[in-house]
Amino acid sequence: MSPLSASDFHALQGTWEQTALEDSGVLNPVDAHSAPGAITTIAGDRFEVTTVGGEVLLAGRFVLDASTTPKSITWTDDIGDDAGKQLPASYRLDGDDFVFIAADEGMPRPTVFSTGPGQTMRTFVRRS
Repeated sequence: MSPLSASDFHALQGTWEQTALEDSGVLNPVDAHSAPGAITTIAGDRFEVTTVGGEVLLAGRFVLDASTTPKSITWTDDIGDDAGKQLPASYRLDGDDFVFIAADEGMPRPTVFSTGPGQTMRTFVRRS
């Protein structure tokens, strides 16, 4: 892992609250993988999304590469409709703000932070 990737990997560790969602061009649609106040916890190369009541909505692993432009991350869900699929994504990480845009498996990795069909963008802020 490059030093830049290792730095971002370390910076992503912890808890994040989703503040915005865009799916296939629609802002803040109903979403099975998030809920009001849901928390995404990143520990090592694993992520887990839970409701405020502790129900697991989504979990899986990720691999990132901060040397690409834009920076790239690939999500692999362990549960749900996308279980086992590798979802190509790009991300921005600026302090306590984290944004990623992911495409469906088999689609090109998104390079612009605005969604089209088959793409989802999530915006997070770090929780203390």
